[in-house]
Amino acid sequence: MRLPLSFEFFPPKTPEGATKLRAVRQQLYAQAPEFCSVTYGAGGSTHDGTFGTVREILEEGVAAASHFSCIGATRATVREQLAELKAMGVDRLVALRGDLPSGYGIGGEFLYASDLVAFIREETGRDFHIEVACYPEVHPQARSPEADLQAFAAKVHAGADSAITQYFFSPEAYFRFVDEARAIGLGTPIVPGIMPITSSTQLMRFSDACGAEIPRWIRLRLQSFGDDTASIRAFGLDVVTDLCERLGAGGAPALHFYTMNQSVATLGVLQRLGWGA
Repeated sequence: MRLPLSFEFFPPKTPEGATKLRAVRQQLYAQAPEFCSVTYGAGGSTHDGTFGTVREILEEGVAAASHFSCIGATRATVREQLAELKAMGVDRLVALRGDLPSGYGIGGEFLYASDLVAFIREETGRDFHIEVACYPEVHPQARSPEADLQAFAAKVHAGADSAITQYFFSPEAYFRFVDEARAIGLGTPIVPGIMPITSSTQLMRFSDACGAEIPRWIRLRLQSFGDDTASIRAFGLDVVTDLCERLGAGGAPALHFYTMNQSVATLGVLQRLGWGA
């Protein structure tokens, strides 16, 4: 069974990047995604690029979700940006705490993503479908797995409609997290985040930074390929396709692909699954 799909992009930094991303989006739109999301830099550093990319996606006839982080924000700035997004026609947000820009102390009027979710609901009612993040392998800054689960629960109780996970390569971690969420009464859909594998050095750098676990057997196989890009991509295609098959068989409600502004690897997985348009 073909699962609903969504794709994540980041705001391009150059005119050339913007042109390339437009072509990538058109290739991925052929897969009929439910929506496409656009990331938001630390402390809102990509605000203009994020909102500009969201506007382009909407103009291309596809539903767009803006990432929306609250570190360093005030109620006034959030209220203003919500109004801007609503005026653009956005009706889906990915509400996050976000990262501090380097060199900044804790600031703003929101400490946690749950505070932001509650404020959005208070200000806008049901105008937005609110996605939040969750971490099957535990947020790297969480005091404990239980504390991390309770932080997710706080976001759901504040008004989140659904959740997208950090990427992972162990389906068992996802299913365990879903079971734990259900055990404490959280019925919110939990959509697996999928990271295609195209570069071992990039993947390891990202994973070390965000706390995503690369199973030892995958890490060792990637290291064994050295600079053999073709072998890395072929192996990555096998690993990620198998992951998606197991997630679908286990009842995942949808799949959210972290595209890294590329189309080839994501399309390769979808075609291998037999879902390619």
